Amino acid sequence: MTESAQDQIPLRRACHVVLRLNTPKGRGVFAERDIVAGEVIETCPVLILSPEENKTYIEKTELYHYTYNWPDYLADGTQTMTQAIVFGLGSMFNHSNNQNVGWERNVEQMIITYRAVRDIPRGEELCISYGSRLTFIDSDRREATPEGDGIEQLNQIELDSN
Repeated sequence: MTESAQDQIPLRRACHVVLRLNTPKGRGVFAERDIVAGEVIETCPVLILSPEENKTYIEKTELYHYTYNWPDYLADGTQTMTQAIVFGLGSMFNHSNNQNVGWERNVEQMIITYRAVRDIPRGEELCISYGSRLTFIDSDRREATPEGDGIEQLNQIELDSN
């Protein structure tokens, strides 16, 4: 049996990234060299879970926190959402509201392609956005510092002008 080009999906993996184990966010993917905007970082195949598999098994495990929403179709053709397990580094990218990696889902080929959305310098963590409905405390979120009554700033201005 011979395969045509239509039966093949080129999978790309950047050889210039590394998985670090002990970061403030746990494990994380980092650039080993500068990455230019638009560069493909990884193409990952996915395993699509049925809504029943997801509800009965996956939601009760740690694996659930690594799944992606994935469009699915019911027997009557109605579109619904289910979950997909992403293989490769796709499940290792941490969250940031200031993401430097974007991802594109190819439903037909059951793959996700990750690309740099801006230039990424060597040593920077590669992060995607998980969206606004996080199930954890966002470690990138900065707590607002109380402004106070401004007396401290006024006193500092007076000291600086003397």
